[in-house]
Amino acid sequence: MARTKKKFSELSPIARAAAIVAGVIEVALFAAAQIDIYRRRPEQIHGSKGLWVGLCFINILGPLSYFRFGRKKPQD
Repeated sequence: MARTKKKFSELSPIARAAAIVAGVIEVALFAAAQIDIYRRRPEQIHGSKGLWVGLCFINILGPLSYFRFGRKKPQD
């Protein structure tokens, strides 16, 4: 039994709001990661900047991975 895809206009108001909130969060994380990569010196990042810029395009997992694994911890 195949399920047909619903159009955005056919979703319930709660489902629409959830989709919009998820999209805003994804875009905000992407932008924050890109800005952070741009502002950091290469020696403050694990791996190359180009690699992390590319990986950030992988939905929400890319930016989350960068913030968890890509940034080096400051030396106190």
